Amino acid sequence: MCAEPLAAEHSHVIDLDGRSIMCACRGCYLLFTRPGAGRYRAVPRRYRYDPEFEAGQRLLDGAGIPVRMAFFFTNSRLARPVAYYPSPAGATECLLPLDTADELATAFGGVEPDVEALLLNGGEGFLVPIDTCYELVGLVRLHWRGFDGGTEAREALEEFFAGLRHRGEQAADG
Repeated sequence: MCAEPLAAEHSHVIDLDGRSIMCACRGCYLLFTRPGAGRYRAVPRRYRYDPEFEAGQRLLDGAGIPVRMAFFFTNSRLARPVAYYPSPAGATECLLPLDTADELATAFGGVEPDVEALLLNGGEGFLVPIDTCYELVGLVRLHWRGFDGGTEAREALEEFFAGLRHRGEQAADG
């Protein structure tokens, strides 16, 4: 956002109008941490994990998602929840049932609109920063081969989710 050089570990800011994620120095990131900061929002670093997320399969089935992983978040510009699943072609959007907003409002104490997502992997549920979801999409695009993804993709995905399990505060209440 500015000319400040970035370290390898840095923060992100989301442009709500363009739905793009931008790298930000600490100063720029802090400018957009307050509610009502305008067009840009700082992406928080909150991670939670529920190994048996009860609503997960219901959400996947309700959206008609053909794979076992997807992410859900509220897009404030559209004033509704949206869902995507990673595919070799990128993030694929799905239509959602009306009650999905209620699920996002209660999952992990609430998913912050635009900047956090509920990420499902089979029966597991994760509350993650939105940039983590697009990291997952990038992994799928980079490693997927053939119809079933191949060994390299499966290994990359297992490593990704193992990292989320390790970093996330475990929540039994989902």
